Amino acid sequence: MGDVEQEKLQRLFEEAETPLYSGSKFMKLDVVCRLINLKSKNGWTNKSFTSLLEVLHDILPEDNVLPISTYQAKKLMCPMGLEVERIHACPNNLHRGIKRKKDSDEVDDDVTKNGPPAKMLWYLPIIPRLKRLFSNEKEAKLLCWHSEERVIDGKLRHVADSPQWRNIDKKYPEFEKEMINIRFGLSSNGINPFGNISSRHSTWPILLCIYNLPPWLCMKRKYIMMSLLIQGPRQPGNDIDVYLSPLIDDLKTLWSSGVDVYDAYKKQHFQLPAMIFCTISDFPAYVNLSGYKTKGKKACPVCEDQTSSIWLTNSKKTVYMGHRRFLPKGHRFRKKTIEFDGSIDIRMMRKRFDAFSRVASINVVLGKRFRVDKNAIWKKKSIFFELPYGRHLDVRHCLDVMHIEKNVCESLICLLLEMKHKTKEVNVRKDMAEMGIREDLAPEQSANGVYLPPACYTTSKEEKIKFCQCLHDIKVPSTYSANIKRFVSMKDCKLFGMKSHDCHVLMTHMIPIAIRGILQDDVRHSITKLCLFFNNIHSKVIYVEDLDQWEKDVYVTLCEQDYLWKKKSFASPVKLEDMVSEIVPRLIKMVNDSRKRTL
Repeated sequence: MGDVEQEKLQRLFEEAETPLYSGSKFMKLDVVCRLINLKSKNGWTNKSFTSLLEVLHDILPEDNVLPISTYQAKKLMCPMGLEVERIHACPNNLHRGIKRKKDSDEVDDDVTKNGPPAKMLWYLPIIPRLKRLFSNEKEAKLLCWHSEERVIDGKLRHVADSPQWRNIDKKYPEFEKEMINIRFGLSSNGINPFGNISSRHSTWPILLCIYNLPPWLCMKRKYIMMSLLIQGPRQPGNDIDVYLSPLIDDLKTLWSSGVDVYDAYKKQHFQLPAMIFCTISDFPAYVNLSGYKTKGKKACPVCEDQTSSIWLTNSKKTVYMGHRRFLPKGHRFRKKTIEFDGSIDIRMMRKRFDAFSRVASINVVLGKRFRVDKNAIWKKKSIFFELPYGRHLDVRHCLDVMHIEKNVCESLICLLLEMKHKTKEVNVRKDMAEMGIREDLAPEQSANGVYLPPACYTTSKEEKIKFCQCLHDIKVPSTYSANIKRFVSMKDCKLFGMKSHDCHVLMTHMIPIAIRGILQDDVRHSITKLCLFFNNIHSKVIYVEDLDQWEKDVYVTLCEQDYLWKKKSFASPVKLEDMVSEIVPRLIKMVNDSRKRTL
């Protein structure tokens, strides 16, 4: 601890022993802490808080030492806070600790000649925050939960039960020696803090969750640390590595030498090591963190250059078919032709490959634009490969299952309720006609417009009413989910305004119930199995032996959609694209990752 920090701490101790006024049993620091907490909980403005302090100062005896402004109150509390570093960013680099030109001539030209910085990066160093966690006895004990209190019986209840956790311990025995070795999960996505839906503003927070904690605390707000805040108005894109560099520098320090930390639970000092266990993001952000291109013909990070895709000229989008390659070798669907796209599929799933070997030859300089082939599927070498353990992780980047589930749920509901403003029904059927499949479903021109022949998923008005009425009448316990009734419009037979958790509850529990009595049996069973897959992977306890069966079932379910549609001559796998095919690469990657970590 430096002399300045020691002086601030000593001054804080003195304020803690100073009475608010002569003869008062309340101390100055205690009163200010309580008032600051009230300000934070109730959202008081600085102006209103200053007015309150002035009134209290006048009411109290004349010798009181209560601050009379928000600035003075915050200045008093300053030593209790944690460091926040504001870093100027230009298109090419970050400028940490830059001084004005009048103070130093060693200033980057990009800062001085071009005026204000292009972006402002807020960095909240993670090392002081870890030290504060260990300084609390209760928190320090919780950080040991994964090694002292976790039940080890071969079942997946926690990330520590995953093979990747054990592989790291075997690969780096020195890291395993220290029982309190922190493993972070890094998550990032764009948000609009201004609440304007039509705005294109995108601010990116970088969040860290601690996997050493019990599963019921890992994702609690209290234990999630925001390490970086990348201000908008535009997203960082592939240049996010530039903004991640301060965090990566601290992670390198934590891995190589560790940091001296006092453990209040064990009453001793120790060298704290830490690492990034994996990243969590939605599919669009996957490209920014991993460097793999997730758009176009080769969007699947598991199949890579063997991704099966088709461009639909009328729908103006790429769909991903060829699901039969993931089936067992002798499965009956492989030899069927007219039920699918008219051909036999004997291809097998892509074998595992080393991602580092794909990007090792890419020469990347942070913040500098580099040329790669426009057809290349790897756009950059991720900054996470700079970490000593980066290339040895089995699962580096994980997909957020809630994002995928929300997309599937919304597409499924739009398909069943024929919400035409959210589907491309006419264009999809035109594409089918061009491909020479499901010609009986091709749109027909009539005097009243375009007529679409009914398919097996087509629901009548009475069936739509039954579906919506079932969801409208459902009652659930408090805090279980939002009131589903608010999302249902009985007049229009539509659902709208659902959040991610609402879609999760609908997909895993309510949709299989609501579709009973409507649709054909085979179609209803296929949709129910898809819902069952999402329900299974959200289980609190997962049996390892069940993972193989779940993987086989979801592959069959994806192919079964194509088979059922053709079997009845009602619909097509291209129409199914509105429900499943667009997110098939994400589902495939999620299934492959599920055997390595608990989702």
